[in-house]
Amino acid sequence: MKKTNAILKNSLITFGILCVCFSFSLVLKYIFHNSALISAVFVLGVYLISVVTQGYVYGITSALLCVLAVNFAFDFPFFAFNFTIAENIVSAIILLVVTMMTCGLTAKVKRQEAIKSERDKERMRANLLRAVSHDLRTPLTTIFSSSSALLDNFENFTDEQKTEMIRGISEDSKWLYRMVENLLSVTKLDGDNVKIIKVPTVLDELIDSVLVKFSKRYPGKTIDVYIPDDFVTVPMDALLIEQVLINILENAVQHAKGMTYLKLSVFITSNKAVFEIEDDGCGIPDAKLKEIFNGVYSSYSEISDGRKNNAGIGLSVCASIIKAHGGNINAYNGKSGGCIFRFALNLEDN
Repeated sequence: MKKTNAILKNSLITFGILCVCFSFSLVLKYIFHNSALISAVFVLGVYLISVVTQGYVYGITSALLCVLAVNFAFDFPFFAFNFTIAENIVSAIILLVVTMMTCGLTAKVKRQEAIKSERDKERMRANLLRAVSHDLRTPLTTIFSSSSALLDNFENFTDEQKTEMIRGISEDSKWLYRMVENLLSVTKLDGDNVKIIKVPTVLDELIDSVLVKFSKRYPGKTIDVYIPDDFVTVPMDALLIEQVLINILENAVQHAKGMTYLKLSVFITSNKAVFEIEDDGCGIPDAKLKEIFNGVYSSYSEISDGRKNNAGIGLSVCASIIKAHGGNINAYNGKSGGCIFRFALNLEDN
């Protein structure tokens, strides 16, 4: 069904562009009495068809149809096919060669873009796989330690201690399950289409969860938090957005040299919830700001000194998650130093 729809869509696009080119050429020929631009109009039409349709078939087919259209309507004898006249044959050959070359060039560009896209996806998957060991180690350690302690010293614990340890095992197991499910969904990157299931999430609860998890990893670090006093819900995959926030906070703690404060702010504007993480550390070189989310770098450390960082889910994967939510993430250097990471989520699920 999808293939049939694609064929129908590409065919309609090809037909529509050819009709526009033919109509415009008729206007040039019989109203403005200008035939010099007709071939260029059809070449432009074939170029557009090659760009917006998939595969070679539509571009090559449109090239052949353009040759026939020019011979039929714009070469002598008009509105009749005639390939016996040398001038008609030469103009048809020139038009066909030019349009075929155009098809070939556009197909080559598309192929290179597809290769680049696949390379970027592989790089994102690699960043994600490097992150899995770090993000899963803490809950796995807790589960293993608690279960081993219960097996080895079951009778030495009070009922309250046993209940608390089992509750911890259960919560960490649920977290692992949700994490694995979401990691699997993120690895299914297919061009620009990543399926995310959004659930209305209370902003206060999201931030509290981020702070709790962050404080467990960095108990000595303080985050200044500024969020709206009003009750706010934001449609999102809460676990993935948590991972994005924690990853950026961790990168700041680990690699923003000279940092003395770290701030997490959320404000509402234009029907969006804008998340902003700011530090007063060393910042990011201006030349590399535009590259940090494209898979070239996964953290401050790779930007500053080339070392690999296995913490977090990688900045390129963060960008993919935010993009899947219908937003964009950006990084800026503050006027007085440090770095600002900012992304926005729609308050209504589109």
